[in-house]
Amino acid sequence: MPVGWIKLLFIVGVGYAVYCAFLFAVQRALIFPTLFVGIPEGLDQPADLERMWVETSFGRVEAWFLPSRRPGPDGKSPLIVYAHGNGEVIDIWPSVLEPLAHRGLSVLLVEYPGYGRSEGKPSQKSITESFVAAYDRVAGRPDVDSERIFLWGRSIGGGAVCALAAQRPSAGLLLMSTFTSLRPFARRYLAPSFLVRDPFDNLDVVRRYPNPVLVVHGRNDTVIPYRHGVDLARNAPNARLITYDCDHNDCPPRWPPFFRILEDFVRGKTDSP
Repeated sequence: MPVGWIKLLFIVGVGYAVYCAFLFAVQRALIFPTLFVGIPEGLDQPADLERMWVETSFGRVEAWFLPSRRPGPDGKSPLIVYAHGNGEVIDIWPSVLEPLAHRGLSVLLVEYPGYGRSEGKPSQKSITESFVAAYDRVAGRPDVDSERIFLWGRSIGGGAVCALAAQRPSAGLLLMSTFTSLRPFARRYLAPSFLVRDPFDNLDVVRRYPNPVLVVHGRNDTVIPYRHGVDLARNAPNARLITYDCDHNDCPPRWPPFFRILEDFVRGKTDSP
């Protein structure tokens, strides 16, 4: 091989190595864009919303508890642990999810480290620790039915709840517009998948998850392709896939019909449309 070609290949190889090192260093800023996620002001929150701080090894993380307005005869209600997308904070969700409280469900919203008012920096490890600590904080409450705790993750939140499902018991898993793993997305940047620092291997979790899994995905999702939802549903032992003709951020297209499906999922009904 001519010397010129050897020099060119060397330069290209060094350049690619530098590029991969750069991606390795900045990938968490791409996955968790905390600098661009502000805290919205002037939002009306439910009067009975309980705000709490959860202690972790890296500082305090905020969590909000929205209690059920229709508890059972024993005073207990099923609990939904909700994990939001990477461009959001918990502040925007109580007004959206409040109808669940009227349907007899309590909701726990856990903030990601470094988001909103929470301390720390987001990573798979810190997010998992946060959700486990918040789960442990509320699972023993007298108004929570510890046998009916359901985990719901949207987009990156699917990784958070799957990580929690691997460490704590739950009655069901709801994955909305989420991924099999973050490793395949390395291809978008022409980088090897082993460089992904926070892989969130959801596929591995659902393969071993013994309880019902509800997968919800938009057929036209341009952020996390629909095939991720299909693969999650195919690999879970007990799964149902609901497909909407929508993109990523408008899934589901309408909340009220979806809330009926969610309530049936929690109640153990499987004949919802």
